[in-house]
Amino acid sequence: MSECTHNCDTCSANCASKSVNIEKLKLGIGSAVKKIIGVSSGKGGVGKSFVTSLLASGLQKKGYSVGILDADILGPSIPKAFGIKEKNVVATADGLMIPKVSKTGVKIMSSNLLLNEDTDPIIYRGTLVAGLLQQFYQETDWGVLDYLFIDMPPGTGDVALTTYQSIPIDKVIIVSSPQSLVSMIVGKSINMAKKMNISMMGLIENMSYVVCPKCNEKIEIFGKSDIDKVANENGTTVLSKLPMRVEYAKMIDEGNVEDIEIEELGKAVDSLVELVK
Repeated sequence: MSECTHNCDTCSANCASKSVNIEKLKLGIGSAVKKIIGVSSGKGGVGKSFVTSLLASGLQKKGYSVGILDADILGPSIPKAFGIKEKNVVATADGLMIPKVSKTGVKIMSSNLLLNEDTDPIIYRGTLVAGLLQQFYQETDWGVLDYLFIDMPPGTGDVALTTYQSIPIDKVIIVSSPQSLVSMIVGKSINMAKKMNISMMGLIENMSYVVCPKCNEKIEIFGKSDIDKVANENGTTVLSKLPMRVEYAKMIDEGNVEDIEIEELGKAVDSLVELVK
């Protein structure tokens, strides 16, 4: 029996992944996107959705039209970060779902918008989760966007695989934190993207350090990071290293992620701008 290569376009193995429709999905009527950016992480808890929100908000402030598809179906957090509380998702005359729009104009579609309460669980098996993800992409009235960010679920499981196989992602950004265990798992995410023939844009390290309020010294509370080494070993680059600040958590809890300004994220935003230039 042939060994699975995880690239169903060229793989001869007859495995469960073959049952997933790997033909790239098309957007709904009237929707067009210049660049689709996947934001991934090897594990949860590293701030992937936080980084997705900041990148989308940063580009929107520069005058680009931006959307976020919250593909973390079972653990959605994007609507809360943007302060979106309205739950009813209405449809166009063509039957397409209308995304919610943040205060600066970012379009958002998330499973949490379909629930009565934010704490209601979504108890779906993998195939249903993958199906809902595909509906969010294909059956949402995204309009004309410069960027659509896919806030992917953590890890390298079914939904991440379906995302890579069915959505025409242009670039992927992987979010990490400084712990060595996380850096090891980052390698898995990078290798998955490579096997799926998805082009790497680079790495963003979140919670890289804290700044001393008295002397402005950068303190690496998780120890010395090896993110630059990981990037070099995998032929990619470090786009940004983000500080950890108490006020960020408070602003997200209050739905004000768009009010956060992080100078250190500038290189990543500038790199994204170059994609559509």
